[in-house]
Amino acid sequence: MLKEERQNLILERLRKNGKVLAAELSRHFGVSEDTIRRDLRELDEAGKMQRVHGGGLPHSPAIISFKERLKQSPAAKVAIARAAVKHIHNGQTIILDGGTTNLYVAQSLPPDLNATIVTNSPVIADTLSDHATVEVLLIGGRIFKKSRVTTGISTVAAFHAIRADVCFLGICSLHPEVGISTDLYEEAFVKEAMLRGSAEVFALAAAEKLGTASSYVVAPIASLTHLITELEAPEALILPYREAGIQVEQV
Repeated sequence: MLKEERQNLILERLRKNGKVLAAELSRHFGVSEDTIRRDLRELDEAGKMQRVHGGGLPHSPAIISFKERLKQSPAAKVAIARAAVKHIHNGQTIILDGGTTNLYVAQSLPPDLNATIVTNSPVIADTLSDHATVEVLLIGGRIFKKSRVTTGISTVAAFHAIRADVCFLGICSLHPEVGISTDLYEEAFVKEAMLRGSAEVFALAAAEKLGTASSYVVAPIASLTHLITELEAPEALILPYREAGIQVEQV
């Protein structure tokens, strides 16, 4: 069997099963584990999967640019955002992470909401600048252009000083075993600081991000209190989050 053919079959098993194990692939294809590890490494480097210890997991679709992500599942993201807004109340301090779904949250806020929004997204801050009764605190730092958010030591320090009622976390990847992960090293520390200082933490994630992993771990899924995702997400994909004690809402 040619290497390219074997790698395509590995990706097919990954799509079907949600993960692949090096030992199982070695037995299935009748090749050494070293050969399988090289396959997994090459597929990881090509951005087709996320290599992890002992195997591989689906890669997050969030690795593309912010503009491109605006075109992905817009109807699902709007529905998730509108469900998230129902958990927002007057008088709250709210951390609104960057990301396209959270941009829809900002656009969906009631015009009479009286609250404080803390964000590291200049795009979200600009969207809220015309809201009459929402106070906006934009956290500065170095702009990560692909995701349109600020990162860095000063960004992390600012979030460590904030105690929020609720945090709506932008999700790159979410996996029951790996946890919350992202493809930017600095952003992992920013997100960890956000959720650490929040009484409730919501993951807003389309189904395509569930069961995926990225390079840098933010926190275990136990750090979440709520998950809002699509109604069409299969129960098998959702069940591990329910079993972890997370309140799951499908819309």
